[in-house]
Amino acid sequence: RGCRGFLRRNALVVLTVSGVVAGVALGAAVRGAALGPAQVAYLAFPGELLLRMLRMVILPLVVCSLVSGAASLDTRSLGRLGGIALAYFLGTTLLASGLAVALGFIVRPGAGASALNAPGLGLPGAVPTGKETVDSFLDLVRNLFPANLVAAAFRTYATEYKMLLRNTTSGNVTWEKIPVGTEIEGMNILGLVLFALILGVALKKLGQEGEDLIRFFNSFNEATMVLVSWIMWYVPIGIMFLVGSKIVEMEDIVLLVTSLGKYIFASILGHFIHGGIILPLIYFASTRQNPYRFLLGLITPLATAFATCSSSATLPSMIKCIEENNGVDKRISRFILPIGATVNMDGAAIFQCMAAVFIAQLNNVDLNPGQIFTILVTATASSVGAAGVPAGGVLTIAIILEAIGLPTNDLSLILAVDWIVDRTTTVVNVEGDALGAGILNYLNEKEKKDKEQELKEVNVEAVANSKSEGETSPLVTHKNQVSNATSTADPESKESVL
Repeated sequence: RGCRGFLRRNALVVLTVSGVVAGVALGAAVRGAALGPAQVAYLAFPGELLLRMLRMVILPLVVCSLVSGAASLDTRSLGRLGGIALAYFLGTTLLASGLAVALGFIVRPGAGASALNAPGLGLPGAVPTGKETVDSFLDLVRNLFPANLVAAAFRTYATEYKMLLRNTTSGNVTWEKIPVGTEIEGMNILGLVLFALILGVALKKLGQEGEDLIRFFNSFNEATMVLVSWIMWYVPIGIMFLVGSKIVEMEDIVLLVTSLGKYIFASILGHFIHGGIILPLIYFASTRQNPYRFLLGLITPLATAFATCSSSATLPSMIKCIEENNGVDKRISRFILPIGATVNMDGAAIFQCMAAVFIAQLNNVDLNPGQIFTILVTATASSVGAAGVPAGGVLTIAIILEAIGLPTNDLSLILAVDWIVDRTTTVVNVEGDALGAGILNYLNEKEKKDKEQELKEVNVEAVANSKSEGETSPLVTHKNQVSNATSTADPESKESVL
């Protein structure tokens, strides 16, 4: 009976973990059948449906949850919680970057990697084009303020370059690289997040007039969460086919692992240390509660993160599980998790810094303290703009390499094993968001309890003061004397005398 009750309560968790195991078994079984690209696409179809459904609810979930979250918190709480969240996000990302650089120097994954020149390891043509660091940061700021909100739902701003011939004063002709603004496919979540937060604050300021619109966003948010709860039951099936198809797609995993094994090991070790030790320690130090018990309630979204490699796609299941299993306040979870899924990328920072150190060692470049500092700062800042989609972090490594003067053509090696490392990267990303929400929830509840205690003390003090004031009043003293004298004579006449 106890076992049946446990299975009923944790059915989704058991099914999700079973889906991952079944996916590995399916991939290993079908791998020998030598499927063509079309057959692999058919095999991945149920997994593709899961990704499409999860992405479908991201837009309403992010906008509605942030508007209702910002509107439900008063301005003081919003500013305080926002400040703590920002400090947590920046602090943990900097810690992750520092850990990755330290591990890179200890493990030295790029030292003596001669086998990396083997044909078929890289992915020619998949290397991102070099982009100026300044333009990358300017694009980040531009995307915070989208010119068209409707377009921001499916397009994002990016700078590209055109080469133009230009005559110099000496009469020579030179090529000049000119930055040109373009729109590329991909939801501009940064811009939507900022707009939703500001709209929520504005509706709160309106008072009574903004109530109807706040109720609309609250209802829309709750309806979206119902959709998410339905989609969650499809997650185990989708995960099984996603994992299985990825295993079938692998061409020569032995060559990849033997050649890039140290890099893969160093990256996953960094994720394990940060996600398994550092983040739980921060949670414990802040709340004095068991972080692993907290994470136990989030197995389903963590497994979804592992299978989908997308922080954004994991957001719906994370919000649902963190509220139902861990009892985090809806106002906190729906305010902080969409922001975290966009700006908090601890796993991506580890992956990017490790890749930069790896490529430097591959090219026999000894990094000086200035370059190391540049890696740390650039990785922390660029991880904010990293898209919460599979392989989103690879594009930002090009920014780091450009900043420290390293060639970007070696990124093909990183892309070749990205599908392995990206899984643990995404798990650490979403774990950092969840623990951050847990810390904020604890601090918010603690502040509420402190306020209640303070209010009780004030009330008690007020009652005590009123008594003391009454006793010193001549009128009350006279009445007390009369009542005392009367009560000794005739207790029943006390009321009439008063």
